[in-house]
Amino acid sequence: MECLHCKGRMERRTAPFSLDRKGYHVSWDAIPAWVCMQCGEPYFEAKEVELIQKALTAMEREGAALVGAGPSAAKP
Repeated sequence: MECLHCKGRMERRTAPFSLDRKGYHVSWDAIPAWVCMQCGEPYFEAKEVELIQKALTAMEREGAALVGAGPSAAKP
């Protein structure tokens, strides 16, 4: 496989992934990916992208429930 960015050789490794979204930061240290041995650019396959999207959807849903609880839900 050839890197779309620099035409370097790609190897199956892991790569970090992070995202800032709607007031929160998500970071994974080692997502399976094709990584360019020349420039380091990672390419994630559809399977990993789908899992990342599912995790983000679940986090948004749970985060909305957390924010919805708000300070009034806390009892002194």
